[in-house]
Amino acid sequence: MRHEAVFTFETPDAGLIAASLYPESESGEEGRSHGQVKVISESSFEIHVQADDLTALRAALNTWLRLVQVSEEMMQTTKKAGRTNK
Repeated sequence: MRHEAVFTFETPDAGLIAASLYPESESGEEGRSHGQVKVISESSFEIHVQADDLTALRAALNTWLRLVQVSEEMMQTTKKAGRTNK
């Protein structure tokens, strides 16, 4: 049985964050879990994660959600650094 989860994120930086996640969607371990990133609009993107079992789904979601968090934190850090260096 294949399990799946879909998360939609709203942020002004949707395109940049999604672009930072694209390499991860290309490197999914086939047969166990797989994730895809899709830009929905200028301000939203979606992550679709599939896995063969619930344990793999949980592990994949932990990874994907952490990657989104880190990407968002880096966007905020670079924005702050950009304001400081002007």
